[in-house]
Amino acid sequence: MASETAANMGKISQVIGAVVDVEFEPGKIPPILTGLFVTNPAISDEEDNLVLEVAQHLGDNMVRTIAMDTTDGLVRAMPVRDSGDPIRIPVGKPTLGRIMNVVGRPVDGLGTVDNSVTAPIHRKCPEFVEQDTTVNVLETGVK
Repeated sequence: MASETAANMGKISQVIGAVVDVEFEPGKIPPILTGLFVTNPAISDEEDNLVLEVAQHLGDNMVRTIAMDTTDGLVRAMPVRDSGDPIRIPVGKPTLGRIMNVVGRPVDGLGTVDNSVTAPIHRKCPEFVEQDTTVNVLETGVK
């Protein structure tokens, strides 16, 4: 699916706070929970530095999205790229002890995080039988 929608482009039609409406070509509406990318010059000079998540299909080839960072600097008709996948973040040993934002970018000042293994931010929860239900002391290392 990612390869089919990787070049799917839309454009911003409205920005109200963290809510951004995006218009796509007919028949190319991304599914709900899909990550979209836009270049926001107010954040940095990096390309695709703002992630939007599709929250609702509005009809008329429009989707309503939630921005994962500031929307300052966004204007109508800015191009938006459909990632074709849900938002994914790094997981595994390289992420232990690190502080990341919702899109997996480190915010602790310790450099980049190895993102060779990722997982979507929306996943099926583990079955109840897979969870540990015993009463245990949770050691945090904080006194």
